[in-house]
Amino acid sequence: MAESSPRGTYLLIADALRKDIEKGLEGDALPSETALMRTHDVSRNTIRRALKTLEAERLVTSVPGAGWRVSSKPIRPLIDRMTDLIAEDSLTVGDNYPSESKLCERFGASRTAIRHALAQMEGTGLLATVHGKGRTVRALPTNLEDT
Repeated sequence: MAESSPRGTYLLIADALRKDIEKGLEGDALPSETALMRTHDVSRNTIRRALKTLEAERLVTSVPGAGWRVSSKPIRPLIDRMTDLIAEDSLTVGDNYPSESKLCERFGASRTAIRHALAQMEGTGLLATVHGKGRTVRALPTNLEDT
């Protein structure tokens, strides 16, 4: 039996699937959960968490009896839109990042989707969380540092 996956593996799988979708899988079926389990060598729970993350971002939908399909009108990934917010709002290192409720309202996304994106941003070092004080910008996205 395979050893359990490290925390956050589902986010890496979601990112890999997101990249595949961007390459042009629109309207196409995703591989089965079993095939994804074999490809990524993880449990079904990990695959389902990755798929639910993409579903919350409206990139994929579950079709009962037919599996997961790429949404017909995929929108730009939430993580990219939330990262771009740093430049759009002229935030710099140390500035407060908007609250979860403001992000839900701004992007029309669920709190779960927002939290997944925030976790990715924290994981890449863009944001830092201070208990009781919220999130602050810890680093600028690489595309902002180049300008």
